[in-house]
Amino acid sequence: MRKALPSILSVISAILICFIAAGLTRDFGTALDAFTAMLWGAFGDWPKFLETGAATAILRPLGEAGTKAAILTFTGLSVAVAFRVGLFNIGAQGQLAVGALAAAVVGAKLEAPGFLHITLCLAAAALGGALYALLPAILKLKRGVHEVISTIMLNWVAVSLIDNWLVIGPLRAAASGDNSISGTDQIHATAELPRLLGDSSRLNLGLVLAGVAALATWLFLTRFTRGFEWKAIGLSQDAARASGIDVDRGFLEAMLLAGAFAGLGGAVLILGTELKYPATLGAPWGFDGIAMALIGQGHPLGVLAVSTLFGGLRAGGTRMQLFGVHKSFPELMQGLALLLVAAKLMWERLLRTRGTP
Repeated sequence: MRKALPSILSVISAILICFIAAGLTRDFGTALDAFTAMLWGAFGDWPKFLETGAATAILRPLGEAGTKAAILTFTGLSVAVAFRVGLFNIGAQGQLAVGALAAAVVGAKLEAPGFLHITLCLAAAALGGALYALLPAILKLKRGVHEVISTIMLNWVAVSLIDNWLVIGPLRAAASGDNSISGTDQIHATAELPRLLGDSSRLNLGLVLAGVAALATWLFLTRFTRGFEWKAIGLSQDAARASGIDVDRGFLEAMLLAGAFAGLGGAVLILGTELKYPATLGAPWGFDGIAMALIGQGHPLGVLAVSTLFGGLRAGGTRMQLFGVHKSFPELMQGLALLLVAAKLMWERLLRTRGTP
């Protein structure tokens, strides 16, 4: 808990700073109303539920928050897993795009029973993301190319290749009469992720998958020999080699898993929300994963918690516009929290207790 305090204090400070900024530009009464509306839009409008008894006042916001939290968790895990072996995977956006396209193609072109179809889409997305992450791993191991350079460049290769060619070219949706349709063909109903709360909410199986992935990653990194070896590689490659650990294998395994997680994030976006690959993916989910991993301090459960929080705040951010506050404030909070987490030494000095030497 003490290790998590810098992140907790950073998030609270970021929210307070944004609240003060909103209050200075408007007035503090309006800012309070806007931030309250954001919270109700994130985690359920409980006053409205208690007043009217309408369950949708809680279920719909939870659904929107959960869908965003699932994607952020997967991209955050993608970055955190690479951190474990000392790699900085900035390529989650490109890996997510490749995984999303793979899930969309398998979901639209292949016909199979429901559970099998979903499994095939998820497997295709994970494989696509892993293979795309394999490229920077090979470049690093064989040619010494730094992964920061290769992954950030491959992001734009993937986005340009998919958005500017495949989606508007060979894989574009068939036109309906005289009307053109953007993106790829819509996936079959058998490929859609089941909704956990019925038609009253968009909350789907993706959040459960993200939670299982975070828990499984934590168990692997803390309870398995290979996870300990990854930690040793991240702490010191030379010491790991001296102790007989295959460092190159660790790099390769971590990057493949990181790419698979990013690809699964793309699959959750397509199978749970978009139901096809759209003209563009919109939000930079892969880059947001970097913030989730850093604020969560690279801990899988920390990533899950931070992603849940900011997924909710993003879902509720649109309600702030009703009070004249721009909906981008949750992203501003995220950026400030990341900046404050980077000043970890400041928090540690504040929290340090005086004791006997």
